Amino acid sequence: MLAACAAGALAQSGNPAPIKPLATHDPRLMDFYANATNTQAFYYSAIHTQAPSDVALSPDGATVAWTLGDDKSFALHLTLLAHPDMAAEKIVSPTDVGSCFNTSPVWSPDSKILAYTSTCTTENTAKSGDAQAQLFLYSVATGQSRQLTHLTGIFQAPVWAPDGKSLAFLFVKNATRQSSPLAPITPWSGVIGEDGIEVQRVYSVDTTTGQGAWLTPTTLHAYEFDFAPDSKHIAFTAATPPGDNNWWIAKLFTIATTENSVPQVAFDPNTTSTAMHGLQMAIPRFSPDGKRIAFIGGLMSDEGANGGDIWVVTPKNDDNTAQDITPDIDGSPSFEIWLTKNTLGLVENRRGHTLLTTYDADKQARIPGHVLDLGEVILGGFGLGGEAPLSVSHNGVLAFVKSGHETPAELWAGPGTALRQITHLNNPGAPHAHIESVEWTNEGFHVQGWLTYPSNYDPTKKYPVLVQVHGGPSSTVPTGWGRSLWSELGFFEFEPNPRGSFGQGEKFAAANRKDFGYGDLRDILSGLDAVEKQVPAIDSHREAITGWSYGGFMTMFAVTQTNRFKAAIAGAGISAWQSYYGENSIDQWMVPFFGKTVYDDPAVYAKSTAINFIHNVKTPTLILVGDRDGECPTPQSFEFWHALRAQGVKTQLIVYPNEGHLFENPDHLRDRSERVLQWLNKYMPAQ
Repeated sequence: MLAACAAGALAQSGNPAPIKPLATHDPRLMDFYANATNTQAFYYSAIHTQAPSDVALSPDGATVAWTLGDDKSFALHLTLLAHPDMAAEKIVSPTDVGSCFNTSPVWSPDSKILAYTSTCTTENTAKSGDAQAQLFLYSVATGQSRQLTHLTGIFQAPVWAPDGKSLAFLFVKNATRQSSPLAPITPWSGVIGEDGIEVQRVYSVDTTTGQGAWLTPTTLHAYEFDFAPDSKHIAFTAATPPGDNNWWIAKLFTIATTENSVPQVAFDPNTTSTAMHGLQMAIPRFSPDGKRIAFIGGLMSDEGANGGDIWVVTPKNDDNTAQDITPDIDGSPSFEIWLTKNTLGLVENRRGHTLLTTYDADKQARIPGHVLDLGEVILGGFGLGGEAPLSVSHNGVLAFVKSGHETPAELWAGPGTALRQITHLNNPGAPHAHIESVEWTNEGFHVQGWLTYPSNYDPTKKYPVLVQVHGGPSSTVPTGWGRSLWSELGFFEFEPNPRGSFGQGEKFAAANRKDFGYGDLRDILSGLDAVEKQVPAIDSHREAITGWSYGGFMTMFAVTQTNRFKAAIAGAGISAWQSYYGENSIDQWMVPFFGKTVYDDPAVYAKSTAINFIHNVKTPTLILVGDRDGECPTPQSFEFWHALRAQGVKTQLIVYPNEGHLFENPDHLRDRSERVLQWLNKYMPAQ
């Protein structure tokens, strides 16, 4: 046995073998993905459209910068809003030769300089997206770019200091991987928890000399930051390393922008006596007068997936309190920006609609008449890095990328009362499938979701339904443009937003606490019953369920609670919360949802553990996972697969090499879709 264990450990430590290709390929799927060569191309081939991203509006409201890319390059465009019919008057790049990835534009406070990142640098001979990027400064007056930095590592989110003298950004020097739990983890070796920890800090560069300085210490992993109006301080959220694990317990700090300054705690959710106790923060923003800091605060399961209330802190009070200025809001703000010293503009998700609203921070109320319902759409593009969904100028001009079920992504801009479409990159044509919002009630909750009809739908025929459970759980089903593979292959798709989702306020988002797999599953099954009653063409005898991440857990747990599904596909799932707590790289995320650690309250974790109900399973279940997934590690999938095999349930486990929580290799993405299709064809065919 010892020899076998040692052999297994050695096998795991080497380079994993590639996935063995399937013997047959469905031509419909091959056509759908159009032979994409990388992740970006895979996405664009799937939606068959172009999507602008990285929108940055100049402070004077005259010019909007935006990017447009494919698998070979990302181009940075400048469009004068006074002449929007002149398509992209300028394309900014350090060179006219080669393929550059030019992204992350941000304007200087005087609108004269545009900073951006590019892989076409003096150091790089290869201009691929994997090359080391650097910061460049583009002069509007001269039309020329100059390279500002010569860094080694990964940086993101550049921000100008309000005085225009420097740029700051998040930076991991000599990074070996992206700072994100979604990125593939580095194989474990050395002293675990001590060796190889990479710390993301705020770094500032003088825009004249190019000289740099660290603004935050090595003892804190920084996640987000913002400059005070006087440029002498920054506010930032941070936690002790390792950064991937500790975002859920981050504090809000302020620190002077002089080197070697000492950070001061402005707000600590872990010790506050307010309703923010134990919750998470996102997007800290100084008010224009520098007296207050706003942030989104709420129960959040994933860094970057924002939702909650808008809270305001007065950092000089030293009383560790925060004020909720959006109490009882019926939506989920995902972005905020100060408009005046007393008012904030918000991007809200409310039951599948995106709203632009304005709140009075003093009155703690939405300003009447300042609500713009954009409909069933999402804001934001699909660039290479994170981006704000909305850009606002000093004179109230807005710019954003908008897409919906019926409209491809395009750039829009203008005052809130006179928004107009700026780009016309796509011929919208007819939607690829009919998608409608569906609503139902269950156990006192009003629940919303989406139903996608099969392509070429015929109401006289019967079609199977695929239930797709979103991840998170603090998330929501996006409403952007795109083709649906399963719709084109003859399936209905039901995508619910059960309790625990964003879109209906904090009470709804927190309604799954200590109840994973129970109330939320009842919401899903109740919704499935409702849509089957509403649409008789859905064949109630051909139902399947699938999901990724939390949706993978829900799939695993669902088949232990009901046998109504003919097939199940669990991606990156969680089968046993007790063992998961000790296996994953982000255990801090669970405490806000379960109330205590697994060591202090094992029973609450056992309650939602699928393995504990494994004798109930009859549903054939396909299991998929990446071998370097730190969020939902491979052993969780192994446990469920092993348990199903022991019970004689039809199952198959596929482990994809060198993949993290979100797959990056287009060959693996195609293979994954093909295996899912084959599983459905075998146990619940569309025809």
